[in-house]
Amino acid sequence: MAQKRAVVRQSLPDVIATDLRNRILSGDLAEGSLIRQELLAEEYDVSRMPVREALKRLDSEGLVVFINNRGATVTKHSLDEIAEFFDVRILLEVDLLKKSIPLMDEHHFDRCRELLDEMEASYAAGNVADWGPLNAQYHAMLYEAANQKLTMQLLERVSMLANRYVSMHIDQLSKADNAEHDHRSLFNLARLRDVDGAADLLKAHLENTKQQILELIAATRSK
Repeated sequence: MAQKRAVVRQSLPDVIATDLRNRILSGDLAEGSLIRQELLAEEYDVSRMPVREALKRLDSEGLVVFINNRGATVTKHSLDEIAEFFDVRILLEVDLLKKSIPLMDEHHFDRCRELLDEMEASYAAGNVADWGPLNAQYHAMLYEAANQKLTMQLLERVSMLANRYVSMHIDQLSKADNAEHDHRSLFNLARLRDVDGAADLLKAHLENTKQQILELIAATRSK
């Protein structure tokens, strides 16, 4: 008898939540936008029940504010809240990097190098949408050797909230040359096992992104 293989099956709420999450993170659904259950049910050609379940999941992730029997609004975070997302990221990422560098092997360095090449190629080709996921993979690979599963789960949650605002303003950020230089330098410092140098650069890199994002959001909201 053939061995049975597990197949990942997504429920309707899973599919709808994934699509809505992507639309929010990409900025397709703007902050403060009203999301009505009946309109979503019609759009996805489903009943209201899976839509309601999907919205509740996004509410638990902080991406929407769900209101029973009415629908939801896309969460609009304050500047202080957005700053906190980045501050928590900095704490988690710097700690992960310090623990990871001494344990990194050739597999980690080879994969980081591949991702750097892909990131630079995506920017050169104007495929800005591809850059974000590649950037997330690059940072995750830098931290993988630390084997800190809970910290990585916490980082994934807060990074999703922070990167929502990076995605919204990616074209306005001076990311290309600066990020390219920082990422290459970070890789080289990790390769040299310079834990303190790499940690200082990572902190400065994330602080710079935070300040740019806060300035852009403040300017956008003041119009």
